[in-house]
Amino acid sequence: MTQTQLFSSGLELANFVVSLDVLLDAWTAIWNLYTEISQNEGPSSLVKFKVYELPNSTIIAFFTWLANSKDYVQGNGGGDFVTSSNLKESFPVFNFLCSKDNPKFSINKPALELFTSIFAVLPKSVMANSKPLIITGNSLGGSVASLFTLSLLEKFNFLTTKRPLCITFGSPLIGDEGLQEAISKYAAWNSCFLHVVSDQDLVPRVLISQTGVYKPFGTFLLCSKLGCSCFEDPPTILEFLMATYSGNPENQDPNLVFESYRTFVKDLNHKVIFMGTTESFDWTTSPLRAGIITQLAAIGLVPQQPHNIDINTIITKTENQEKKLALSKKQVFDPSTRLNQVKVHMANLEWYKKVAKDNKIGYYDSYKNVSHTSDLHVVKEMKTLTCYWEELVNEAEKRPQTVGASLRTRWLFGGTNYRRMIEPLDIAEYYKKGKRDYIKQGRPEHYIKLEQWLNETTKPAGVPNDSMKQNVASILTEDSCFWAHVEEALISCKLLTGTGSSEMEKQSSRDSLFKFENYVYGLIKNYAVSPEIFLQRSSFMQWWREYEKIMGTSYSSDLTKLMKDYRNYDKYATGSL
Repeated sequence: MTQTQLFSSGLELANFVVSLDVLLDAWTAIWNLYTEISQNEGPSSLVKFKVYELPNSTIIAFFTWLANSKDYVQGNGGGDFVTSSNLKESFPVFNFLCSKDNPKFSINKPALELFTSIFAVLPKSVMANSKPLIITGNSLGGSVASLFTLSLLEKFNFLTTKRPLCITFGSPLIGDEGLQEAISKYAAWNSCFLHVVSDQDLVPRVLISQTGVYKPFGTFLLCSKLGCSCFEDPPTILEFLMATYSGNPENQDPNLVFESYRTFVKDLNHKVIFMGTTESFDWTTSPLRAGIITQLAAIGLVPQQPHNIDINTIITKTENQEKKLALSKKQVFDPSTRLNQVKVHMANLEWYKKVAKDNKIGYYDSYKNVSHTSDLHVVKEMKTLTCYWEELVNEAEKRPQTVGASLRTRWLFGGTNYRRMIEPLDIAEYYKKGKRDYIKQGRPEHYIKLEQWLNETTKPAGVPNDSMKQNVASILTEDSCFWAHVEEALISCKLLTGTGSSEMEKQSSRDSLFKFENYVYGLIKNYAVSPEIFLQRSSFMQWWREYEKIMGTSYSSDLTKLMKDYRNYDKYATGSL
């Protein structure tokens, strides 16, 4: 039976590792490490690792003795957590997993102790390797492999680096719902983990029954003598981990369990996942339900056979979970799907800006004064663009540091253009209502974040180059809050000349105007402001005329010298000032 579209990408990952012998290579590395340790050292409570260089990949294998892993996990404190807040200072390797929406998580203490005991000697530069990286481990060694993979994700560049693949065999769960949320929410991270679990192995199931707070992430490949099935939905995984256990918890032979993985991997290498079942279905059975029944049959859960659990209930619950999973994936914000629409709205605003310039007023003052019917149409364009960028900024800020950074870098250029084009119109709307101090009291958060992203990515501007001078006629003012400074300068002029202003208010206004002078002169000298500010009907030129009257003909500064020579306006627009 073919997989329905409602299933997630777990099947693709499982088939990939089988068809390209990745699963076999991973297990072979663990087996070789086990053989080497058995001959030279014998059983111990420590985790061992080794790097294997294959022609097509690099494999880092972690090994722990299964008997010791079981005792370690089942013993007193085996289910204890270490919280991210406790790790923040002492072991900050996982701080990047915290986000605005998911500020904390917890990791299994025994697994973390094993990981930290060897962290200093682990090969940190493996991500620079041109070959694919496979990180694998058995039992608690698998937990260490997962933690090592997580530690690498902070440096992982989603645009240029091949993502690592972590394959565990019989690994216990390592974290709570917070850790699950941090990883599962991002497909690029979640797809880095494939957990293989035998129906004979108690270790992967111990912490579920003991505490109830441990949660899975990644894809789980559940296997039995009949075959295997893969699952990606966390509640479904928990349900099937418990339902598929067929071993004896009181009399489990660790060596037989370890050997079962070896047998399973070798057998699987000659099969196709999901094949080998002869299950027939009633014609009214939905494709999704039929697919789930096929999956369960592959791991020994057949509705017609007696079990200690209600298989039909599990099938129904799984069907509902898969539908929810599919719906949630459709609702994930993907900025690229609306990119063409955004480009159209930006193009419309560019045209609006051109028309306003031709009318000798500039688009800021055209919108502020509602001097044309097209000014009313701009509101719709603004709202659509603002909703898009607010959503994108919010999504990037919610994500953990590395994922958010990738999104910020990818959309930085578009976000900067949007901010420089649209924020002046929001400023016009703000001051039309008679308000003051937009920057401190009225500026929307998404503009602040977009500007912060730019400042974190680009170097401060130096001396303007020829390209900046040549293109100055078409630029958007670099400081998207420029017009807020202009409006505050106009208010300062009124306070300075008004009869109701106190001496303290007048002195404060003088200081503000001097600062504004220096600010504007710096922008002009760096070719960082649009030539539209020199249009005679602009608010900036209105300020200049008022300021010139206030200061008188005897006052001289760098800006006044520049502004009094009207020829400088055209020189600036041609880059020859």
